[in-house]
Amino acid sequence: MKSKVVLITGTNSGFGWLTANSVAMLGYRVYATMRDTNGKNADKAKALSQVENITVLDVVLTSEISVKNAIDTIIAIEGTIDVLVNNAGIGMTGVAESYTSADVQEMFDVNVFAPWRLIKLALPFMREQSEGLIINITSGSGRFSFPFSAVYGASKFGLEGLSEGLHYEVKRLGIDVAILQPGAFPTEMSQKARPASDTFVNADYEAIAAFPEKMINAVGQLFQAANPNPQDVADAVNNLINLPKGQRPLRTVVDPTTGKFVKAANDAVEVEYEKALTAFGIAELLV
Repeated sequence: MKSKVVLITGTNSGFGWLTANSVAMLGYRVYATMRDTNGKNADKAKALSQVENITVLDVVLTSEISVKNAIDTIIAIEGTIDVLVNNAGIGMTGVAESYTSADVQEMFDVNVFAPWRLIKLALPFMREQSEGLIINITSGSGRFSFPFSAVYGASKFGLEGLSEGLHYEVKRLGIDVAILQPGAFPTEMSQKARPASDTFVNADYEAIAAFPEKMINAVGQLFQAANPNPQDVADAVNNLINLPKGQRPLRTVVDPTTGKFVKAANDAVEVEYEKALTAFGIAELLV
């Protein structure tokens, strides 16, 4: 049986790095994307490209041309894409007012528009073979928008909304769309999240100035108690790939610290969502 072709974004660190290695170990042919493979990510690209079944592609996800070139390269070699894992993302912190329009644009370009670019290009090949899997890695912040990361939450809400509607549109075409919701994990992305640009506004938020530190301390305590392992996210991706077509859940929570809150919200929304589709006369799309 032909091995699946899997495209994974944001593989230079964190979930993406672990996922690329884990999926390749299963024997799937992995195309791992990252930026600047001849510069700051040269060592990462070299190490990953030496892993059996992994091909590293230099891709700028915010560039239509770069993304299309990557897809064309994969199609020229493999003829199709079986699994797309939209993992790449960026984070920023700060009160919502401290985000500039450029900050918001950057956040949505990477966290929402980039996944859509890849989805748009991969879907025709998945439709042609009546089979495919799209995994969009969002966040618990795609269900709850937390203070001091409201714009990040908005971008993850956007990816969740795109994924949820698409899930029901393409299901009868043989394509599964799955959302993976990680909680807080000690990854490079979380450590590199930069403050929003308009720092001058922060002085006017003195009344809540102590709260970001409180959140950081609370998360630190959660990490000590639960010891979250980022490999769990990679394992969840593997599990989704290996499940039979049509039996993959829409949402999977991977969060040993506060995941129970996210899952409870997911379960409650699912009940009401089914009622809404029934009221709109399209309940058949639920099965």
